[in-house]
Amino acid sequence: MAKPLDDLSEVRQPIERAHGLPNAHYTDPAVHAEETEALLLNGWAGLAVTADVPEPGDAAPMEFMGIPLLLIRDREGQVRVFQNICRHRGMILVEEPRKIEGAIRCPYHSWCYSTQGRLVSTPHVGGPGQNSHEGIKRDELGLIEVRSHIWREVVWINVSGEAPAFEEANAKLMERWAEFEKPLYHGGEDSRFRLDVNCNWKLAVENYCESYHLPWVHPGLNSYSRLEDHYHIEEPGLFSGQGTLVYRQLAGEGGKVFPDFDGLSNRWNTAAEYIAVFPNVLLGVHRDHAFAIILRPEAQDRTSEHIHLFYAAPQTDPALRQKNAEQWKLVFEEDVFVVEGMQRGRAAPGFDGGRFSPAMDGPTHLFHDWVARRLQAHRSRLAAE
Repeated sequence: MAKPLDDLSEVRQPIERAHGLPNAHYTDPAVHAEETEALLLNGWAGLAVTADVPEPGDAAPMEFMGIPLLLIRDREGQVRVFQNICRHRGMILVEEPRKIEGAIRCPYHSWCYSTQGRLVSTPHVGGPGQNSHEGIKRDELGLIEVRSHIWREVVWINVSGEAPAFEEANAKLMERWAEFEKPLYHGGEDSRFRLDVNCNWKLAVENYCESYHLPWVHPGLNSYSRLEDHYHIEEPGLFSGQGTLVYRQLAGEGGKVFPDFDGLSNRWNTAAEYIAVFPNVLLGVHRDHAFAIILRPEAQDRTSEHIHLFYAAPQTDPALRQKNAEQWKLVFEEDVFVVEGMQRGRAAPGFDGGRFSPAMDGPTHLFHDWVARRLQAHRSRLAAE
């Protein structure tokens, strides 16, 4: 088994000579821990969507890479992310999604926090009946806020706090999709679903990036949006994916369709794009709807995929929404046997990471190169400390 500090030079070669990432990057818990810090905590990763906390006071506890977090929409309507722990003894504050009616109260000693994270009450902290103490400075003991940013209704977080501003880090993608800077409306409960997949999270990214597999894995989709209708999207160090020149708008009874996003150029009448925003968010845009897939790594060989569908209007036809969700769920489920098969294949000791088709695998190779580059930079920083 490769060591965590393996040589990644072969991964960073031009695509004609490059190897894929070694097996350990999919199977070894030590490498998974290293990648967690280098790839997921030090940059902007996807955590959730704003629709997970739709109303002021809504709170949703969740874990990200083992870190207990609390997603909350505060009283003013701002979505925030805090560490889900009391500053007193580290007790978990919120166990289940719920509405915060008053304050966030710790169930251990009843320290209370506002929805903006301020420590507002410390009962008996100075002794029975004494709710303050000179040694407990409330203004210094608010909840620990995690740096966050909302874009395309995805809640992005930078746990380390050291990444460039989100707008700077993702400027090229935001420019590419500037036409889609429109309000997005989550379709509701029938427009969200979860897939639990027995594979490393990177395999889901790699598969999403490319269209090479369409004829064999997605024959229904390929019947009208063929392999030859697709093109590569490659932005080294940032994102990669695929686009199609043939998007067939879904129609319901009587030819009913979803309303389009306002002001799109004519190219989007028949085009769509699907981009993996490194590290763990998969986005799709169409003339009449969009989606976001947030990949949460659960272990080195398990991933949960959280899929959300969005529309251009707050009210859309329920039957058509359900049909759209079922269609996309079928497409994404068709990929499961592929990514799980590749995960099982990584147990083969003779596998050297594989090769890339120079003509077809550019987006996936670019992702491997990004992983290797970030790991090399991370290791260099640690070595210099």
